[in-house]
Amino acid sequence: MSGGVDSSVSAVLLKKNGFEVEGVFLKLIDLPSFKKAEKRARKVAKKLEIPFRVFDLRKEFRKIIVKSFLEEYLTGRTPNPCVVCNREIKLGLLLKKARSLGFDFLATGHYVRKEKRKKYRLLVGKDKKKDQSYFLWRLTQNQLKYILFPMGDCLKTEVKELSKGLKLPVAEKESQEICFIPGTTGEFLKKNLKPEPGEIVDTEGNVVGQHKGLFLYTIGQRRGTKIGGAAKPFYVLDKDLKRNLLVVTQKEKDLEQKELVCDKINWISGEKPKLPLKVRAKIRYRHKAASAVVRPYNSRILRVVFSDPQRAITPGQSVVFYRGSELVGGGMIK
Repeated sequence: MSGGVDSSVSAVLLKKNGFEVEGVFLKLIDLPSFKKAEKRARKVAKKLEIPFRVFDLRKEFRKIIVKSFLEEYLTGRTPNPCVVCNREIKLGLLLKKARSLGFDFLATGHYVRKEKRKKYRLLVGKDKKKDQSYFLWRLTQNQLKYILFPMGDCLKTEVKELSKGLKLPVAEKESQEICFIPGTTGEFLKKNLKPEPGEIVDTEGNVVGQHKGLFLYTIGQRRGTKIGGAAKPFYVLDKDLKRNLLVVTQKEKDLEQKELVCDKINWISGEKPKLPLKVRAKIRYRHKAASAVVRPYNSRILRVVFSDPQRAITPGQSVVFYRGSELVGGGMIK
C-alpha cells in the first residue's frame, strides 16, 4: 500500500473477494512525501480493518535503484528506475519477504492483467489509458505465480468513484513519476553528480553553444539547450562522452530511426521465442506501440526493426514487445 488510490482500492477488492488481506508500506527513502504516504496508508488500513506493517528497505533501495540510476546517467543513458524497482524491490525483495512470512500472494495496484494458460501471461489492463504493463516486462514466471493485479479489470474512473464512496483518504492521490526525486530530475542530478560543462556542436561539428553537463540532457530534448539567435529550435541528437560534446540538430527528421539494438532481454514465458518475431513495440511509456520485427543481433543482443521511423529512440529506456494484448517481453535500449 503506497498511500495512493490504486493500491488502496486493490485492498478493498481483495477483501470483497474473500482474501485475508494485510497492508504493507515500503519505506524506501527519507522524504516528507513518504512520511505523508505512510500516514495515508495507515489510515486506509485502519478504515478497512486490516493489519498493517512497514518494511524498511531504504538501504537496499539506495544500493539497487538510486545508485544504478546515477551510474546510468554518467554513461550517457536515460534510465527508467520504475522498471528496475518493480522487478528488484516491489515484486522482488518484497515478494520474497511476503512468501517467507507465509503469505500466499502479493497484490499490487498496477493496471495490468494476468492469466494462466500453460504459462502465466501478462496482458494490458482494461483501462488502456492507465495500462502499466510497460513497467513489468522484466517479471519472471516464478514472480507472476505469486502476484495478483486487482486493478487489471478496472477503469480508473470506477476506482476513483469507489474510493470516494468509501470515503478513503486517498481519492485524488496519484503516485509521482520518480518517487525518490523531490524536485526536478536535473536538480537531483546536479546535487548528486559533478556536472562537466562542454561544447554544443551541430551535425557538421560547428560549435553553437555550451552545455552544463551531458547527463542533464536527453535525446529529442528541445528546451534547455539555451542556444540563442537561431531561427529554428535545436534538438538534442546525441552525446559524445569521450569528447564531452552535446550534438544537436535543427532537423527533426534527424531524430527518426528505424532500428535499435537492446540487451538485458527478458521473455515473460521464460522461453526464447522463434525469431524473427513480429511485434508491436513501445520505446517509452507514453509512446504508441509501433509495428516491428525482432531479430537476433548476437547471443545476448536483439535488433528491433520498425516498419516506420521512430522519434528519439533513447539509450537506457526500455523497449517492450506486445503481440495483441499480451506483453511478451522486452529489453534495454543500447
